[in-house]
Amino acid sequence: MASPIPAQFVPQNILLIKLRHHGDMLLTTPVINALRQRYPQANIDVLLYKETRPMLEAHPAIRQLHIIDRNWKKEGGWQKFRHEMALISAVRACRYDVVINLADQWRSAIITGLSGAPVRIGFAFAKRDNAFWRWCHNQQVPTTDHHSLHTVEQNMSALLPLGISADGAKASMHFSEPDRQKVQQLLSEAHINGPFVVLQPTSRWVFKCWEDEKMAQLIDALAAGGHTLVLTAAPDPHEMAMIRHIQSLCRSPNVISLAGQLSLPQLAALIDAAQLFIGVDSAPMHMAAALDTPCLALFGPTKLQHWRPWGDNNRVIWAGDYAPLPAPDSIDTKTDRRYLSAIPVEDVLAAARSLLHD
Repeated sequence: MASPIPAQFVPQNILLIKLRHHGDMLLTTPVINALRQRYPQANIDVLLYKETRPMLEAHPAIRQLHIIDRNWKKEGGWQKFRHEMALISAVRACRYDVVINLADQWRSAIITGLSGAPVRIGFAFAKRDNAFWRWCHNQQVPTTDHHSLHTVEQNMSALLPLGISADGAKASMHFSEPDRQKVQQLLSEAHINGPFVVLQPTSRWVFKCWEDEKMAQLIDALAAGGHTLVLTAAPDPHEMAMIRHIQSLCRSPNVISLAGQLSLPQLAALIDAAQLFIGVDSAPMHMAAALDTPCLALFGPTKLQHWRPWGDNNRVIWAGDYAPLPAPDSIDTKTDRRYLSAIPVEDVLAAARSLLHD
């Protein structure tokens, strides 16, 4: 059993590790914000995958980001080993007092164990119940109640050894002034000078998406009510094709597409300026919730308890309230089936109008 951390312990250098997708990285920000509040003078660094860097690079509480590039493995075994050793050397050179590993991968555990930090916090995952995992993490946090907790609450529980509770946990998304100016320029070029609604119908996983026809009906109904609609999506060819199809089904000219034109921080700046965000279970949905923009989220067979938008200014419409859904863990993520199809347009429209105070 690890010794309790003394109440007077005040770390100067802290490393947070999370190796997951964009939305997961955003949901680490409550941990970063809580650490900044408790230790205002500490240096806080984060280790993450290269592609998720835009989610955190503008966060004012973070000193530096350590990067793992998934393309290292394409360079061959020796080069990959050199990259990994250089990363561990860079971590050790920072002389961290605390490393908090929010990940379950062996890679993150090894980096934690070799960091040299006197306090190394990790989760006591059942699948990692062995001596090496315990050596890597000399403070282990139980995960027995994680099934009933939101991802934010799961992440925040890692701070329990430091005496920091999950009360008031707040996510945040940050962007730069040039990002905001770029968005204003694009809106001006599209002749959008007043309020607007952002719709992100796409996801990297099609099974999380609503039907294109219903999205187009929603857009036309909102446009008929005088609202300006802005469509967004990642530059992925499949997502761009979905946007084009939705546009082809819309009768209203009052819809603009900025799909594929924005970086993630620029998308955050757009959402921050919007009246309302409407989207599916995705990183932009979490961004809207973190920015406190009113958020209407459409969910299908995802673990709603874990991934619903975090905050008070959100509304969720769940396909499971209209028809049976398969268990989330049973989904073939490569399927083209759209499990949100049971959600009726009129219910989404009514929720949108309510959030818009129409």
